[in-house]
Amino acid sequence: MPLQNRVTPLGDIVATPHRGLFTGNRGIIHDPATRTLLSKRWSSPAWLVCLCEFRGKRREVMARRSWTELFFLDEATALAAGHRPCFYCRRDDAERFRAAWETGNGVSAIRASEIDKVLHRERLERGKKRLHSLSGPVAELPDGAMVQSGEESFAILRGRALPWSFAGYGVARDDLAAPLLLTPPSTLRALRAGYRPVLHPSAQAAQAG
Repeated sequence: MPLQNRVTPLGDIVATPHRGLFTGNRGIIHDPATRTLLSKRWSSPAWLVCLCEFRGKRREVMARRSWTELFFLDEATALAAGHRPCFYCRRDDAERFRAAWETGNGVSAIRASEIDKVLHRERLERGKKRLHSLSGPVAELPDGAMVQSGEESFAILRGRALPWSFAGYGVARDDLAAPLLLTPPSTLRALRAGYRPVLHPSAQAAQAG
């Protein structure tokens, strides 16, 4: 029976046998005795995207009272849900993200905790995922941005919308109805400023189709 630890672009945490390219956390939100989630879905405003393996070590999932291991299809999914790169296991990526975030948002010398405060306001509304209006066409969004159209989530690659699933991306579509932005606006500005999130390998094949 798979554990409830896979994150969707909407930030929901569900059970599925798929694992994805990245792990991450929102603090301690599980009971190690039963390896099940608590009623809360975060215990910290620092929502991180981490490596599945770091310095040759892999964690036993939900086995102790430490941060709750969550999993993402790819980094674009994690950013859409409101996470950001970890400064411990992904230091170089985190520094690139911070530099792009500063450039895109017109700030300097910002601390990770200050980014977390902004993201926490942007990713949640009354305890649920906050969706944002688009200021322009989907085709003009940067690679790695994500949008929601109806019940489906899409990642943008080279101006085309790729339908998301736990297993990967489907064939690109151009017929999205009333799409809304999933990626927090401040993170979107970091993408526009040059940060390139890791996309699942299926994205390249899907975009070509």
